[in-house]
Amino acid sequence: MLVRKALVLSAAVTTLLAGTSFAPAYAEAAEPGVYITDGDRVHVSSTPPPTASAHGWWKKVSGPGEKARVTIDLQVKNADGSWRTVATGSKVVKQGGGSARRANARKQCVNVNRTIHWRSVIDVDIIGVVDSPEKAVTATQSLRCAV
Repeated sequence: MLVRKALVLSAAVTTLLAGTSFAPAYAEAAEPGVYITDGDRVHVSSTPPPTASAHGWWKKVSGPGEKARVTIDLQVKNADGSWRTVATGSKVVKQGGGSARRANARKQCVNVNRTIHWRSVIDVDIIGVVDSPEKAVTATQSLRCAV
């Protein structure tokens, strides 16, 4: 689970960062939000055909934002130790998780007699909110599901 803080900038702060002039503003910057990016571990789906599957979701602890685009990448470990994305799923969802509030990525197994290492990388972009670029990475799983 990855806990992230997102900062929403006021128009005055945004203008300062952009380097343009502006009239003094008395508006306060919005408080940062706290969001949790989470997902389950990659697993072989219980329904045929054998398929590697993982889900990603988000939870709002505090702050602005009602929906987010959740993107999940399924990755396999190459012989040289690097990771390669083999499937991606994305969905705009409200916070909370559950079957209707998560993104899913799936990749059909080509060989169920060979074990390889899998993980997922989950990115959550809160719609209408400036949020941090961190991504959650799930624990590596050894699955009998080669691609």
